[in-house]
Amino acid sequence: MFERIEAEFASRLGRECLYVPSHRLGLFIALRHWMSPGQRLLMSAISADEILFLVLAAGLRPVIAPTNPRNGNIDTRAMDGLRFDGVLATHLYGLPDDIVALGGMCAQRGIPLIEDAAHAMQTTVMGAPVGAFGDAGVFSLSKHPGAAPGGIVAMAQPDDRPALQALRTRWLSRRFPLAELGVLAKVIARNAVSATALGGPVWWPAQALGLNERREGHRIALRRTALAPRLAGGGMECPGLDALDAWVCADNHRYRMRQGSLIEAYGLRRMKMLEAQRGRRLAGVHRLAELKTVAPAVLEQLDQPLFRVPLLVEDRERAIQRLRRRGVIVGYVYDPPFDDYAPGLTEASPAPEASRWWARHVLPIDPLQAERALPILAELSSPALHNAP
Repeated sequence: MFERIEAEFASRLGRECLYVPSHRLGLFIALRHWMSPGQRLLMSAISADEILFLVLAAGLRPVIAPTNPRNGNIDTRAMDGLRFDGVLATHLYGLPDDIVALGGMCAQRGIPLIEDAAHAMQTTVMGAPVGAFGDAGVFSLSKHPGAAPGGIVAMAQPDDRPALQALRTRWLSRRFPLAELGVLAKVIARNAVSATALGGPVWWPAQALGLNERREGHRIALRRTALAPRLAGGGMECPGLDALDAWVCADNHRYRMRQGSLIEAYGLRRMKMLEAQRGRRLAGVHRLAELKTVAPAVLEQLDQPLFRVPLLVEDRERAIQRLRRRGVIVGYVYDPPFDDYAPGLTEASPAPEASRWWARHVLPIDPLQAERALPILAELSSPALHNAP
């Protein structure tokens, strides 16, 4: 099962591909395969909550990289003196990391480069697809395609497939057909609502009923007292997903569940819609790029159908509220940066100011929602600039 989705990605990437029930499970097994507990992983300060917990679950030490304020990714120009045994590129919102520089650095050191391509399914660098530069690229079917939870691990060497399959089997949980139907129904409803102005009216009752994941600001609660004993071993052992499941599962509580043919069929259907959406997504990118608040790197990527277009605005929280009333739901805000969110669990960035500035001001907008959002976005002001070269 899922051979057709694997073949679809293999044809796009020119790589051996393995299906997993979620991007986060794919990223975990990639970290477990290419790195060893106790090693140090260089990663962005700006990414989803569960990514940090996946790194910790794999027994790795997160080394937080400086942030490039033009795109929110790793600043490869400011990494002198950092020690690390592997690199995780993020490609935030579909804006590519400096993947050529990172790849060269990893090749020179003989260490793995893993690409988190969840936001970058349609992004290319020098004509080649993101996710095909490192030892592994891990994709999400729930982002660009809007499919039910699912993911792909694309590997540079086909010989890695048996080991990744074994890790997938090791960490899968049991399948519950009724739960699978519930997940599928929720995704179909979400896709239907997001195409209309009903996003705001639906969000409010969902929040009141506790259907949205509880958060402290834009992050889930760290719960350090509960987390600490589950990380016993000082990073020299692999806590695993069972120990950190309560943190990793945020917004996707079935991320490890075995899946059936209905999920595969819906995933294939949504994949076929990608190219049909490409023109609309590009048009939205171009419209949003006309705003004075657009992140500078977007202007260099106007040929990319970005997952989100990051704007940098002065009063983001007020803008989010106004957009919600207009039916535009803003998600994928990663504030504060990881080293401020989880001090002591990460090795802090040597230059944290840029990541704090980005996290405080970024407003990611779905380019497919650009026309609905523009009347509000056009009124927003830019923040004081971060001093960056």
